[in-house]
Amino acid sequence: MSFFNDSAEVIAFAAQIDLDEVKAQFEKLFIMQRYRDVMHIEMPKGHLFVFDYGVLVTWGVNPAKQEQYLVKLKAIAKEMNPVQIDKYHFLKADKEATQLAIIQDKLVLPNLKVDSLLALSHALAQSVKLQHFESRAEQTISSNQYLTTTLAKTGTSPINRKALAKLRAQFFQTKSDILLQYRSLGAPEFVVNFPAMEQLYLDLSMHVALKARIEFLNRKLQTIQDLYDLFAEEQNYTHFSFLAWTTIILITTIMLLLLFK
Repeated sequence: MSFFNDSAEVIAFAAQIDLDEVKAQFEKLFIMQRYRDVMHIEMPKGHLFVFDYGVLVTWGVNPAKQEQYLVKLKAIAKEMNPVQIDKYHFLKADKEATQLAIIQDKLVLPNLKVDSLLALSHALAQSVKLQHFESRAEQTISSNQYLTTTLAKTGTSPINRKALAKLRAQFFQTKSDILLQYRSLGAPEFVVNFPAMEQLYLDLSMHVALKARIEFLNRKLQTIQDLYDLFAEEQNYTHFSFLAWTTIILITTIMLLLLFK
């Protein structure tokens, strides 16, 4: 197995990409193999793994060639996302090893078999995809920070019912998009069926803290939901209070009219 260099790059670039279109784009040039949600492309020097949730993982690929292939993938991708990139270096362990070793950003692999690269690519792809979800949650929190600040200072909601309904609808769309793509963050079926590959996947997913980050992301989403619920309750209270006082004034007016009739 030959590599151009010792660089491994993980590039999130889209929400989705059709692997059949990926095959049509590259099958005349390289050896290809599909593994459910990922397409493996074997090059003369290096390997590409294209995940259907819009992530490319490269191992030892010529940077100039890699950029060319990424341009082709972007051309057939659906719903482009801001590009996010993680970079690592890799090498094979000198002695007979069965486990992955990680030293800073260097991955010391027990072997360079395609199955091993695939298992590791799953964890790397999930990590960079999770970054996209985390970024969207952070943006939502930041854009709504003024709401809690104003409420704390004035004790009243800084937005009206219509504006709040719009914000809640936007958040619902964001949350739905994230939940729909959550399937990409679970343990892949491929590695679960092969204990050695599963261990590689688990070791790397632990290193990039996948489980903890997913739990933290869920808490962030719940915090945003709680914030909107708080404002909805405050506005409902204000609305019902207004209706109550309106009713009291109306009844009082009617009674006075009847009294002095």
